[in-house]
Amino acid sequence: MNRREFVQTLGAAAGTAVAGRRHHPPIPPLHVDGERLMRHFRALFEFGKTPAGGVSRVAYSDADLRAREFVMRLMRQAGLSVRIDAGGNVLGRRAGRDDSLPPLLFGSHIDSVPDGGNYDGNVGSMGALEAAWTLADRGILTRHPVEVVIFQNEEGGLIGSSLMVGELAPSVLDQQSHSGKTIREGIAALGGDMENLEAAVRRTGDVHAYLELHIEQGGLLEEADLDIGVVEGIVSIRWWNVRIEGFANHAGTTPMDQRRDALLAAARFIEAVNRIIKSVPGRQVGTVGKIEAHPGAPNVIPGEVRASLEIRDLDAAKIQRLFGEIEAAAHRIAEATGTTFTITDTEINTPPAPTDVRIRRTIDSAADDLGLGRQRMPSGAGHDAQSLARIAPVGMLFVPSVGGISHSPREFTRPEDLVNGANVLLNSVLALDRVEL
Repeated sequence: MNRREFVQTLGAAAGTAVAGRRHHPPIPPLHVDGERLMRHFRALFEFGKTPAGGVSRVAYSDADLRAREFVMRLMRQAGLSVRIDAGGNVLGRRAGRDDSLPPLLFGSHIDSVPDGGNYDGNVGSMGALEAAWTLADRGILTRHPVEVVIFQNEEGGLIGSSLMVGELAPSVLDQQSHSGKTIREGIAALGGDMENLEAAVRRTGDVHAYLELHIEQGGLLEEADLDIGVVEGIVSIRWWNVRIEGFANHAGTTPMDQRRDALLAAARFIEAVNRIIKSVPGRQVGTVGKIEAHPGAPNVIPGEVRASLEIRDLDAAKIQRLFGEIEAAAHRIAEATGTTFTITDTEINTPPAPTDVRIRRTIDSAADDLGLGRQRMPSGAGHDAQSLARIAPVGMLFVPSVGGISHSPREFTRPEDLVNGANVLLNSVLALDRVEL
């Protein structure tokens, strides 16, 4: 039975027990206007559209500025009051019955990587806008105010969300973005206030909860034939620099048993990383994604190799244990090949950001009430939710990515999955509005 048949079976078998599903939900689930969602979603494609069918809408570019204007225009049509905060993030607010309460915040980003796809970030942004529009259509006034947020420059390092939680290092402001502008210049171009960035900062208690809808960017949901991924957390990411020193020598006159080949040692190191990462249960991943051999001539034995090492997992302690095993393997390889390994930490060491268990249950229930198949899963990619997790309870939900492709013009999620995600988001927001967190 595929997941579409699964949904139909659920609808025909009212009262049948399903994992996590209530027999008689007290409030029937609401549905967004799927046609309107897709119309607005496809209109967003035009800003930075590439010949290959993808998008280049890097932060602070003309395409980014025009897309933000388009989204702000839609927000106003949805009855939201719109502003740009000091950090350059777009916020569309709808008052609550008690406007003194902290808002429910939900959204994502609309900037892209160079020559990227049309779904990363856009799904969550337009899904959040449509959820707020549906509330207006139905005349539903939530207890908390609701705010749709479009974070600026997510792809350049979670810039907008880091500013919102007060965790952007001042040195980052002078880094150059893909647009050619520095971050500082980009914030000014977006309408932010470089002289008063502190005004954008929110602290613990300022946000009731943050929810983010996103494409999976992987193939687990499609493989399992499921509709919704309930994110357990955003993984910790650690990077190391690896330097392997051997001895450069003539490739034609140096016998094989007299070589100190740094590239051979690197090859064995890469294999060891793969083997060690796969040796324990879980969804941890390890990658050697960069390698440079010197002097880099066909007739010279490589005397030095510089490489990278990255490990990701939800458990920071597990990452450290795996690294310890990899480091020990590197010492053994060095002894066997007559080389030396130097492995050093980098500044890339992001802590894990677990989602709130109560919000996970809320998303579970919303998906079940809508008759959608779901599973728990980690996020292997970074998202604005990991910034907001510093100050508020957060939740994320994924919809399937066809072929697990992302950051590519071939990135694609089916329209029915986009609508499913927006429906789960809408009903999760309504449920969270009724509870204390």
